[in-house]
Amino acid sequence: MKKEIKREKRQGDAEARQDRGDVFDPALVERLVSLMTANDLTEINLTQGRCGIQLRRDRAVGSAAAPVPVPSFVPAAPAASAAPAAARDDKPDDSSIQLITSPMVGTFYTAPSPDKPPFVKVGDVITPETTVCIIEAMKVYNEIQGEISGKVVAVLVKNGEAVDFGMPLFKIDTRG
Repeated sequence: MKKEIKREKRQGDAEARQDRGDVFDPALVERLVSLMTANDLTEINLTQGRCGIQLRRDRAVGSAAAPVPVPSFVPAAPAASAAPAAARDDKPDDSSIQLITSPMVGTFYTAPSPDKPPFVKVGDVITPETTVCIIEAMKVYNEIQGEISGKVVAVLVKNGEAVDFGMPLFKIDTRG
C-alpha cells in the first residue's frame, strides 16, 4: 500500500513538473537530447527562473576540440626539374616558396562576403598582418592572416571548399 502511494505521489510530481514546464523534468530532458541529436547540436542551455540546465555532447566519438586558429606555413616541397638555371631565374626557386596552411577544419572563403573582392589574389604582395582568407568553423568566421611576407604565387583552394587542418591554402614567394 505504501509503495502505491509513493508511486502515485511521484507520478503526481512528474505531472506537476510538466504543467509548470520544469527544466528538470526527465521527459523534457529526453526530448532535448533527441532534439540535439536530430539537429546535430553540441550544447543546449535552458533557464527557468533561478534554475537552469546545460546539456553538452560530443559531435562524434573521438572528435577533438576545435583547434585555436593559428595559421602556419611550411616550405613547399622541392620539385625535381631538368630545366636550365637561366630558364628558372624568372620563376621563384623552390627554397623561396612557402605554403600558408589551414590552421583548422572548416570552409574556406576568399572574401568577407560574396559581393566583396577577395582578400588576396595571385600577384598581390602580403605582410604577416595581411588577412588572406576566412575559414568558417562551427558558424564562427575566423580571419586568417598570412604570417609571412611575400608575393602570392597561387591560391590552392576554391572559394567555399572544405579544408582540413594543415591543408595548403596559398603558395607565397618570400623573395617578394
